[in-house]
Amino acid sequence: MRITSTSCICPVLVCLCFVQRCYGAAHHGSIKVTRNQTKHAEGETEVHHRPKRGWVWNQFFVLEEHMGPDPQYVGKLHSNSDKGDGSVKYILTGEGAGTIFIIDDTTGDIHSTKSLDREQKTHYVLHAQAIDRRTNKPLEPESEFIIKVQDINDNAPKFTDGPYIVTVPEMSEMGTSVLQVTATDADDPTYGNSARVVYSILQGQPYFSVDPKTGVIRTALHNMDREAREHYSVVIQAKDMAGQVGGLSGSTTVNITLTDVNDNPPRFPQKHYQLYVPESAQVGSAVGKIKANDADTGSNADMKYTIINGDGSGVFSISTDKETREGILSLKKPLNYEKKKSYTLNIEGANTHLDFRFSHLGPFKDVTMLKIIVGDVDEPPLFTMPSYVMEVYENAKIGTTVGTVTAQDPDTANSLVRYFIDHNTEEDRYFTIDASTGTIKTAKIFDREETPWYNITVAASEIDNPGLVSHVPVGVRILDINDNPPELAREYDVVVCENAKPGQVIQTITATDKDNSANGARFHFSLDEGLSLNPNFTLRDNEDNTASILTRRRRYSRTTQDIYYLPVLISDGGVPPLSSSSTLTIRVCACERDGRVRTCHAEAFLSSAGLSTGALIAILLCVVILLAIVVLFITLRRSKKEPLIISEEDVRENVVTYDDEGGGEEDTEAFDITALRNPSAAEELKYRRDVRPEVKPVPRHHPSSSLDSIDVQEFIKQRLAEADLDPSVPPYDSLQTYAYEGHRSEAGSISSLDSATTHSDQDYNYLGDWGPEFKKLAELYGEIESERTT
Repeated sequence: MRITSTSCICPVLVCLCFVQRCYGAAHHGSIKVTRNQTKHAEGETEVHHRPKRGWVWNQFFVLEEHMGPDPQYVGKLHSNSDKGDGSVKYILTGEGAGTIFIIDDTTGDIHSTKSLDREQKTHYVLHAQAIDRRTNKPLEPESEFIIKVQDINDNAPKFTDGPYIVTVPEMSEMGTSVLQVTATDADDPTYGNSARVVYSILQGQPYFSVDPKTGVIRTALHNMDREAREHYSVVIQAKDMAGQVGGLSGSTTVNITLTDVNDNPPRFPQKHYQLYVPESAQVGSAVGKIKANDADTGSNADMKYTIINGDGSGVFSISTDKETREGILSLKKPLNYEKKKSYTLNIEGANTHLDFRFSHLGPFKDVTMLKIIVGDVDEPPLFTMPSYVMEVYENAKIGTTVGTVTAQDPDTANSLVRYFIDHNTEEDRYFTIDASTGTIKTAKIFDREETPWYNITVAASEIDNPGLVSHVPVGVRILDINDNPPELAREYDVVVCENAKPGQVIQTITATDKDNSANGARFHFSLDEGLSLNPNFTLRDNEDNTASILTRRRRYSRTTQDIYYLPVLISDGGVPPLSSSSTLTIRVCACERDGRVRTCHAEAFLSSAGLSTGALIAILLCVVILLAIVVLFITLRRSKKEPLIISEEDVRENVVTYDDEGGGEEDTEAFDITALRNPSAAEELKYRRDVRPEVKPVPRHHPSSSLDSIDVQEFIKQRLAEADLDPSVPPYDSLQTYAYEGHRSEAGSISSLDSATTHSDQDYNYLGDWGPEFKKLAELYGEIESERTT
């Protein structure tokens, strides 16, 4: 059977009505199930056993923010299977079922128990089902429906980004956009005018305006000047319900700051300035400041100062301080009150960053006049020269005048000047100065070869004001005199070959002079005329400050004479001339045909080889020591005797050396300890076999009883006495070592040296009486005793 249903919504009651075609007024407002029926001839109907769902709906509506005391009615559910007898039970599940929404399980009425907020949740999805109350079986399949929350105007517009801070350039055109503000409304924009917002300005007129629809803020005046007013506070309101009465509103504040543009030229506060500068001001120092005011800020107020004309443009300079925007006036040349007492400067201050949009407000520069007054101060004396250079001979006597310095007071008073030398260094102590005249004199004797130049400092001060002092450097050059004779430039090692020919040059010599070239540039060489003519060698002056030594005869013999001495006289060309005599040592050597030296005298040869006398002595001493060692070694080998033959019976020297590790106490093969335990084994006197005794040995006889009773200590004493009284002792020391360990222990020996070959009948049961420390030992010896018994 086909099911037909309709639904309608009433905005006032906000409820859902379910309407279906029906056959009578009694069924109005409900949905019934029309079952599939077959009409028979008799007029009866047959009911099919499979029923169809006969109730459907779309959605319910509930008003938000309900504040009534009773639950809010939402709607009603009804099934065609419900005959009104209470047999049908309605069940509601889903979002908010049982907590927010409740249903009467008999009538199907749905109510909301809580106040709902559409801005938190716009709708709820639920499920409804009709079941048989008796059997709990569903009469209809479960169906889904939605309950929507109906919006009301309960949220005011909000500016989420406010308050705002924004800037706009000053002098902007009217209508310049400043900022766009936006307000949001949480209400439903699709229902009514609850979320329809309009903007208006509450504060900030007539300077700014706002577009009511877009919220764009614009300037409302021409040429707003930052220098007149810089900050503005504008309040913007947003109202919903399209601005109608009863709508909700919100506001925000917009702080607007006008930014600067270069629309103000610099201006000097005064057209004439006057500056006092003392004449003692140092060159390069700042002597004054000047500033032009500019109402702009930042780079728009940057300016540059220049001196455009005036008689002081060459004496003063000006620069700009970028931090303070001041003109710094500096001194280029020194001032002199006595020569010029004032200067005039024209100074210009101009902006460096121009905005041509405002050029009509210019010019953006200003000029002022500055008059500089030079002040007279008491200045220190002024020397006539910035520095002095003087000369004096090195042989000058103490008190010799070197030169004179002069200083004057530059002031009009022209005070008297006093001179003195700053004795800060040792050089200053070589001179004195006259305090009144400034005459410098020598105080010590000079040696040009030691110090050719002196630098001193002379100071001058006014007698009336000693605190004003000026200084001047004075350099004194020491002039040379011929006071040093010439001498050979170095020590020459002159060699003449035995096969030399007459007139052969064997050496060229040069000379040196400590004096300067004026007194020693030309040297003269000659042989000493006071001596007889030298038959072996002669000297030739080459007239170029060198001389040549020549042979005068043929062949020289080392065996006849190996060394010759040649005195040489050297004189300079100074005034007066000075001379000195030096002696050349000429050695005779054997040479090859090409002139190479082959050998000379032993002393000379070794000297030429670079060996000193000390080195020769050390070498000879080493050779002697080596020879002595060799001789001693050979002598010892020849005197070496045959090795001692040690008898196996000799107990005293029974020392056996072996490299194997011992086997402990059981190893009795290496050393026979019986000799120390039984002295009778070595009762016979034994003599050394490496020497022949001079006295015939006397046999000693000991009774057997005494040998048995003697102990090791007595045995050692006997051996010691025999060693002391032995007449056959060799003439060198003989060391015999004996060790005595003492008397036998009362407990007996526990050594196993004898256990390897003999069996002991000793009873070890007493070890058990010694305590727990010897328990293990008693057990071991007890087991050994039992094994022996077995």
